[in-house]
Amino acid sequence: MLFHSGSFLIFFPIVALLYFLVPCKVKHLWLLAASYYFYMSWNPEYAVLILVSTVSTWGSALLLSAWRERGGKQWDRAGGWCLAGCVALNLGILFFFKYYGFAADSVEKLFSLGNISLELPVFDVLLPVGISFYTFQAIGYLVDVWRGETRAEKNFLHYALFLSFFPQLVAGPIERSGNLLHQIREPHKFDSGRVKDGLLLMGWGFFQKLVIADRIAILVDGVYGDYTGYSGLQIALATALFAFQIYCDFAGYSDIAIGAARVMGFNLTKNFRSPYYATTVSGFWRNWHISLTTWFRDYVYIPLGGNRCGKGRKYRNILLTFGASGLWHGAGWNFVVWGLFNGLYHVAGDLTGTLRNRLRDRFHVRTDCGSYRLLQGLVTFGLVDFAWLFFRAESFTTALEMLRHGMHNIGLYGFFSTDNLLGIQTMTLTEKDFVLMILALMVLMVVDYGKRRGVDFKGVLARQNIWFRWIVYYIIIFSILIFGVYGPSYDASAFIYFQF
Repeated sequence: MLFHSGSFLIFFPIVALLYFLVPCKVKHLWLLAASYYFYMSWNPEYAVLILVSTVSTWGSALLLSAWRERGGKQWDRAGGWCLAGCVALNLGILFFFKYYGFAADSVEKLFSLGNISLELPVFDVLLPVGISFYTFQAIGYLVDVWRGETRAEKNFLHYALFLSFFPQLVAGPIERSGNLLHQIREPHKFDSGRVKDGLLLMGWGFFQKLVIADRIAILVDGVYGDYTGYSGLQIALATALFAFQIYCDFAGYSDIAIGAARVMGFNLTKNFRSPYYATTVSGFWRNWHISLTTWFRDYVYIPLGGNRCGKGRKYRNILLTFGASGLWHGAGWNFVVWGLFNGLYHVAGDLTGTLRNRLRDRFHVRTDCGSYRLLQGLVTFGLVDFAWLFFRAESFTTALEMLRHGMHNIGLYGFFSTDNLLGIQTMTLTEKDFVLMILALMVLMVVDYGKRRGVDFKGVLARQNIWFRWIVYYIIIFSILIFGVYGPSYDASAFIYFQF
């Protein structure tokens, strides 16, 4: 059930309304039933997988908590084995459904380099929606209990809802037990102000998804699907637009999820903070998919030693963490390379920091002015966007072929010719849709800039007269209805991060 489907527009109001009407003692049961119905609308059989993850991590957490109270060396040994076994079980399920085919194909190709024929068994399975998200959420909870940072949840139904809460189940944010579990224990009453805030945030999420992301997708899919028919500059433009497509797609989903949860009284983790206004790659990652970035920091990078073990091992830890992050996003070498590129940017930034400071001092470059920050932002976007090419390409080989084709066919003259202004007419968007896309992107950048500067748009709107507020509400609603990508030829695309 997609957020922008007719089914969800019926499902969510019913769930929210009944949540406020049912007695407090059964509110969590109602949400648990609704969450499993929401998940089973994709594939009922795969609900077994999330149930296995729920039972295994809930039971293991109780054992860890009991052994911790006893203390001693026996606790260290038993707790370690229990944690390792449960994590291995959950990662094993994730590996089988998401990575087995990729691993088998890579092993077969490796053996073929030595002229050795190897055929591993093939399993025709579908990737369960959201498996990467709820698996990481469950593992994070289990590790927190093992570390003693959170108490084991004794109520199985509360924990089951924590792992399956429908707004964030299939594409995050990846919640921590310290934020969400206590909210599940607390009954929430109807609050009109909170409901309005949640619906407004959902409206903004739908605008990002339907008006911006899905419109850009038409252009990007057309260029990447037949890149040999386009020049290097056109491919570069499509890649730059893909950066905004994936941002609006995923940030839009996150805003809908956070808004839906807020309507019912839950506060989910903020997942994006105007990432394309960052002036460094590390700044970009502090503001992009925050729940996943902090998950890898806390459960991979720091346990590896973080930056406490010398520069060489620090750089190794950075590359391992970003490589694992890339693999989490998809079972393909192009995703691993995408992750490693971002890791190398961090390493290169650290290695060249002293040199860059000396050059700035030597040439008396002012760093406290807007032009310098603009240059930093453009360089950062260029680096991040180059890595996005590997993320979007069908494979690592395809990405290399696109780079080779683009460099040999830059298409400078045709790109800027008066007969083909910016190459728009030869790409896959009409001029009308291209103009709408540009206008919508301008709205996005203004809103993101305001957020970056600390502007509370909801607070500003709340202080206006009621007639003005309703004009804004209607503008958002009709912008989505009129300018959203719909029509008989339109197949509503799933959110990009559903595949991860």
